[in-house]
Amino acid sequence: MKDITCFIPFRDEKQVAQTVSNLKSQDSVASVILLYAGEGEVLGSIQGCRVLKVPGLGSTEAVRKMAECSRTRYTLISTKYTTLSFVLFALERMTCLMEDSGADMVYSDHFHKEGEVETAAPVIDCQFGSLRDDFDFGSVLLYRTCALQDAAARMDADYAYAGMYDLRLKVSQKGALEHINEYLYYDVETDLRASGEKLFDYVDPKNRAVQIEMEKACTEHLKAIGGYLEPKFKSVDITEGDFEYEASVIIPCRNRVRTIGDAIASALNQKTQYKYNVIVVDDNSTDGTVDVIKSFLGDDKLVYIAQDKSWHAIGGNWNVALHNPKCGRFAIQLDSDDMYYDENTVQKFIDAFHTQGCAMVVGTYRMTNFDLETLPPGIIDHREWTPENGRNNALRINGLGAPRGFWTPLLRTFNFPTTKYGEDYAVGLRISREYQIGRIYDVVYNCRRWEDNSDAFLDIEKVNANNLYKDRIRTWELKARVAMNKK
Repeated sequence: MKDITCFIPFRDEKQVAQTVSNLKSQDSVASVILLYAGEGEVLGSIQGCRVLKVPGLGSTEAVRKMAECSRTRYTLISTKYTTLSFVLFALERMTCLMEDSGADMVYSDHFHKEGEVETAAPVIDCQFGSLRDDFDFGSVLLYRTCALQDAAARMDADYAYAGMYDLRLKVSQKGALEHINEYLYYDVETDLRASGEKLFDYVDPKNRAVQIEMEKACTEHLKAIGGYLEPKFKSVDITEGDFEYEASVIIPCRNRVRTIGDAIASALNQKTQYKYNVIVVDDNSTDGTVDVIKSFLGDDKLVYIAQDKSWHAIGGNWNVALHNPKCGRFAIQLDSDDMYYDENTVQKFIDAFHTQGCAMVVGTYRMTNFDLETLPPGIIDHREWTPENGRNNALRINGLGAPRGFWTPLLRTFNFPTTKYGEDYAVGLRISREYQIGRIYDVVYNCRRWEDNSDAFLDIEKVNANNLYKDRIRTWELKARVAMNKK
């Protein structure tokens, strides 16, 4: 039964020829329509297909045109300029599972194919909190056409970039997005960068216009599902409590013999008007890191904590530092790979807490290589974190900036999750649910990217595991916010 209309982006006829041929050979495909977002008009048909001119593949206009043109039960949308081919009866399997599950959109695992080389590309389940605009569904989305048309009819904004993102959010408001964990098609991956190079795309300043649209779409979605929070915050009295130190720099580490000395030195060399210390928590290093730490014990500002053999991860190392009696009023992050930008970082954090009266403060950092030479995208200031909408937008983006500083009395009531990934994001979301987060827009931190970063060269399974966990964090937080709004 020919019950699928397919929409395929193209740049030129050669690029789509094989995809069109593969789709037209499928018994379930009724028609193939090409989306063209290039300059000038395309006259006639390409490969015997109708051509739709759209301002951009991610635009609202493109979504509306697809909804208008699809006259079949299902609509297949390819989201990338790539070559597609399908395993035997793949499309039939997708439509069958859509009906069996009652979903309004399905997507599947797949293979990347380069010549004769095939690489598995599994994707992850889409959750209630999977609000990242860069969530990887793969390059093939199959929508129930009535759901696509209903969502398109509810699109009030005209986005240049966020139309496809807005579509899947609106579809998810009424129906499910179902992951088929079966390998059903092949495409060609064009982004061959390592995981560490892709990590900061979402905060690249050149993508600011895109981010503004994505934020608006996400905010409207949160309002629709009851998860939006008005800019009303609990106040904090940051003078509360007796502390020997006004601030503590917290450095958790494990096996960082090449970098821990630089990190500690940059922390101990701070110039402040207040008393501060540096708490280094070593989690059973075996590479000489402990010897480097001990070489600084002549400085009375250094507090060295050696963990026992049980499981701690980064979150657990933070917790032991936070609850140490020598922890200061404000706890300021410094990763063992990184360095403070200059000797004024700690003072700037203390000043920000006192002038802004916030429970948490986020700074601005510079991306560098191991030798502190600036790397693209350069300075990351997280301008998307605004006092009015930052805590809502935090559910869309994949991090909250660096370095982070915390008001210790509050953080001691929440604590970090005992995990080595996403622990700071989880705490930041929890704090932002009720409290304002302050900002420092001066560069205060050097974020060093080098071959031994924990996220530099991750395989697809580890990237997926990390993203799945962060989506769980978002899901838990979003559910809590929806419940809070119902009270």
